[in-house]
Amino acid sequence: MTIDALEQVGLVAREVRTGERGGRPTKVAEARRTYRAEVEDVWDALTSAERLPRWFLPVSGDLRVGGRYQLEGNAGGTVEACERPGRLAVTWEYNGEVSWVEVHLAPAGDGTELRLVHEAHVDPAFWEQFGPGAVGVGWDLALWGLATHLATRAAVDPAAAEAWTVGPEGRAFVTTAATGWADAAAADGDDPAAAREAGARTIAFYTGQEAPTGDAAAPADGDEQTR
Repeated sequence: MTIDALEQVGLVAREVRTGERGGRPTKVAEARRTYRAEVEDVWDALTSAERLPRWFLPVSGDLRVGGRYQLEGNAGGTVEACERPGRLAVTWEYNGEVSWVEVHLAPAGDGTELRLVHEAHVDPAFWEQFGPGAVGVGWDLALWGLATHLATRAAVDPAAAEAWTVGPEGRAFVTTAATGWADAAAADGDDPAAAREAGARTIAFYTGQEAPTGDAAAPADGDEQTR
């Protein structure tokens, strides 16, 4: 079965908002989409150490509430909540920075709605340079990887995935996703022209031309594994 990448990126609804944790402002990136799969199947794909490497990254550690996990070559953290089959919450610790990721699942017609929320304290200069796309595009790629896995059960070839990202289809996928995140930032109050410029820099990074640094870019380091 072939999964159309450009169709998949169009199924994601994106939202950006400002939050607060510990008395400090945060930026929240939220992605939502519906899968043609049962809630229990999606939950298992998200939480099974055997299935995660097929569409995302190998994971190790104590995968229970309060335990520590580590994604190979990427973030680690603490499992803060694991409420089968509806809510998973973890800290996302990478490059000395801590942010927070939650995934919520709910039945939606004959499928499952997935809502992913990533909240972080973001350096204003980094936000100005790349906006929410630095992290958001990475999650778009992961959500597509999950769609492919749920539909085909096939494992990802990391080398092929990396090459795909810089090819025509990969560039079109990243451009669509980054533009969506720029629009979401503008809807939250960012200057629209500045948001588009930040989106263009994010596109350049994901297609192999330029690399951001800092916590907001953390998911990018493993995203070649998600296609």
